[in-house]
Amino acid sequence: MREEISAGGVVVFGNAILLLKKYNGDWVLPKGKVEYHETIEETAVREVFEEAAVKVEVLKYLGEIHYTFKNSWEDNDMINKTVHWFLMHSRTINCLPLKEEGFIDAKFIHINRSVDLAKYEDEKEIIQKAIKEIKKTSQL
Repeated sequence: MREEISAGGVVVFGNAILLLKKYNGDWVLPKGKVEYHETIEETAVREVFEEAAVKVEVLKYLGEIHYTFKNSWEDNDMINKTVHWFLMHSRTINCLPLKEEGFIDAKFIHINRSVDLAKYEDEKEIIQKAIKEIKKTSQL
């Protein structure tokens, strides 16, 4: 089994969280693979910018999630993935989905709807954790 490390962000602007819509209709958080010369924080910042054209400021490390998936249907190449998540702040609501990565939309969604809209259970949990952090620091 191959190990893969990624990093991403729960990006907040006002009372909204950035979600990306994939070509299949799934709404997800921005994330991507760590490159050899990067820290996980640098990866998260880069991936948010690459996938949504949003410049961010990192506020806090939120934790990591783990899952395993099959790399392709043709072989049994299983990947054990770790994703590190950061709470981030954007100074603008403007965003643009990266079509080359299969994203067809990028939007800041009201925090009350963002958990329900997110496709994956582990991402829903990270969004809920981010919302608790936001409320703790009274940014809402």
